[in-house]
Amino acid sequence: MKSEGYRDKYNQHLLHPWGDLSTLGDDDSSSVIVKGEGVYIYDAEGNRLLDGPAGMWCMQTGYGRREIADAVSQQIMTLSYATSFTVINNREVELAERIAAKTPGDLNRIYFTTGGSTAVDSALRLCQLASNIKGQPHRKHILTREKAYHGSTYLSASITGKERDKTAMDIMRDGIHFLSAPCHFYHPEFSTEAEFCDFLVDELEQKILELGPENIMCFIAEPILASGGVIVPPTDYNYRCWQMVKKHEITYIADEVVTAFGRLGHWFSSEKVFGIVPDIIIFAKGVTSGYIPMGGYAVSESFLASFSGENTEDCLYSNGYTWGGSPVACAAALASWDIIEKEKLLDRVLEIGPYFQEQLRSLLDIPLVGNVRGEGLMAAVEMTIEGHNEEDLLEKDYAIGEMVDQHCQTLGLLVRPFINICIISPPLIISREQVDELVSILRHGLELTLTDLRDQGIWVD
Repeated sequence: MKSEGYRDKYNQHLLHPWGDLSTLGDDDSSSVIVKGEGVYIYDAEGNRLLDGPAGMWCMQTGYGRREIADAVSQQIMTLSYATSFTVINNREVELAERIAAKTPGDLNRIYFTTGGSTAVDSALRLCQLASNIKGQPHRKHILTREKAYHGSTYLSASITGKERDKTAMDIMRDGIHFLSAPCHFYHPEFSTEAEFCDFLVDELEQKILELGPENIMCFIAEPILASGGVIVPPTDYNYRCWQMVKKHEITYIADEVVTAFGRLGHWFSSEKVFGIVPDIIIFAKGVTSGYIPMGGYAVSESFLASFSGENTEDCLYSNGYTWGGSPVACAAALASWDIIEKEKLLDRVLEIGPYFQEQLRSLLDIPLVGNVRGEGLMAAVEMTIEGHNEEDLLEKDYAIGEMVDQHCQTLGLLVRPFINICIISPPLIISREQVDELVSILRHGLELTLTDLRDQGIWVD
């Protein structure tokens, strides 16, 4: 098999993200991908897989876009690099102008980084700087949520609430406070979603009062918790939390690394979908359709005004990255932007998103499926074993998500397994026929997994 040669060399030389060190050098399951086209990727044997996760939530316009390749090639030949530390390049100006035109409120100042983690880290460091310049060094506490994912740098990993991301890695613990994940499915003790929402908002306020609002630097939240299992909060949750945070004059950061650039049918979802105007919006992934690494944030002019100009006390924002604002990355982003506009992909998501969610909900008739949730073109199918909850699954280490993923790969679909959850977020160009293909294969994969569990005596009808 062609893939075996690549896999052997991978096992000799590579360490991948979230690598299982207990099986280091002995991975015999990962697919070797060699080609992408449209919504499909191909392995070394030529097998075609529908890319359910869109790479990593990022392949908005799909694979093999000649327009992006040409824009990147032309930019490399025109100006391949320019450091934002000392000069301005025209492409970063053009992209910043476009982004500022789509952000809500007065979030008109754009800062470019290399990805989502560095964007979150940079935004938090900006908030720390603001507290210091304003003579409030005590204002450093950060409010975040369980099951949230914000990155892999030391600071962004510290505010991440995914339980399996902690293991033995060091993180900062002082000043980091985790609120409940806003998932009603995990809290059946609340009879209605509205009752659960009241609890969450009250929990937030009680934590603010406990710490003292004058000591809290920021509240950071994904509008929909993506990597934590596509957790869609109760109706009005985001809006009410934003109101609570602003009432106590705390900085609100919306982490839109996943929900921006069309995933929910809008350039940014904070205001259009959830009715909020944050102080800072984080973006990455879909900004270049995954073709070139890039991230960044948009920050409010009014927030900046409180510690810039005459208020700076000669302090610098001493934070930056070699490839921040790269003209090549910006060229990819601008080309991707042009495709989204030309092909009306935002409207397409608003049209096909409900169909995508409806078709996935049809999987609830499979006994193994406990919950299907999502919005736009992001969704999660969560499996449960009757009489067992998530903690039992963790203790027994039933990798049900991986079982489903392996079956689906054999059938022609890649999903992203997360413990007992399959996460799906296809490219924005997906058609209805391809949605049907995706759901059909996923159904078959779930049914095969249920058969496996029955054969193993884990599932008893």
